[in-house]
Amino acid sequence: MLTGRGKRDRKGPQLPGSVAPGTTDEGSDLVTLDPSGTGPDPAVRARARQIAARLSLRRPRRDPRRHRGVGDLASLPYRDGSADLDLDRTLDALIGDPGGADDASGVDRRIIVRERVRTRRSVVLVVDVSGSMKGERIRTAAATVGAVAGELADDDLAVIAFWSDAAVLHPLGRPARPVDLLDLLLSVPARGLTNVGFPLQLAARELARVPARDARVLLLSDCVHNAGPDPRPTAARLPRLDVLLDVGTPPGEHDLELGRDLAHAGRGRLRPIHSHRDVAPALTSIFGS
Repeated sequence: MLTGRGKRDRKGPQLPGSVAPGTTDEGSDLVTLDPSGTGPDPAVRARARQIAARLSLRRPRRDPRRHRGVGDLASLPYRDGSADLDLDRTLDALIGDPGGADDASGVDRRIIVRERVRTRRSVVLVVDVSGSMKGERIRTAAATVGAVAGELADDDLAVIAFWSDAAVLHPLGRPARPVDLLDLLLSVPARGLTNVGFPLQLAARELARVPARDARVLLLSDCVHNAGPDPRPTAARLPRLDVLLDVGTPPGEHDLELGRDLAHAGRGRLRPIHSHRDVAPALTSIFGS
């Protein structure tokens, strides 16, 4: 189902504090999906779609008056609850229209205030499909796709799947349906080692034309990095990197220290994910910061 050259399981030196075999000098390929593949088991797909659909409902917009630290400052006509008066603009409006400019609700539209206006976000979701993509790991991936798609209903979303290689399943700038994204993700056969750095490079490429303040990367992985160079320098070059650390499948096979290092280097947060039920609360915390 995938094109691209195979990889040798070559292990390099151990990273300090890592449970993974470490780095290698092995390269990675950007591969494409073959649409003629058979896809996942129908029962697995049905269950994953149920989870994704439950979390992909469009979320209500936050009240900007309750989140004044979010977005860019803009000068706008007064509305109920606005408190930060733009004195210069208001004086200009009053002088320019001394007769009054009340709207239908009786509010003087010449009163100008400063408010935070949230800009359109661009997020790249990077999902680890190396090793065994089954059971709870599929449910966690489905919950992540659904919750992210719901959170970003009015924003831009890209999805990258990775193992020792990687595939861009959905680029930025195209409309995304959660069920379509999930089907693409489930069509990638779990295989190979784990190169965390390469998909982060691809994510940086996707975000290259996006203002840094509106861009971020979300990594879902156990962070057991065992192919390619140290991913920390790449994480540090991203606008922001948040990590959903898969600690549940199988238990104990994850690298907490590397996950923390990546989130710290990317000026983001790390949230442990034990099951698919942890995804929505973790994303609420991450996107609320």
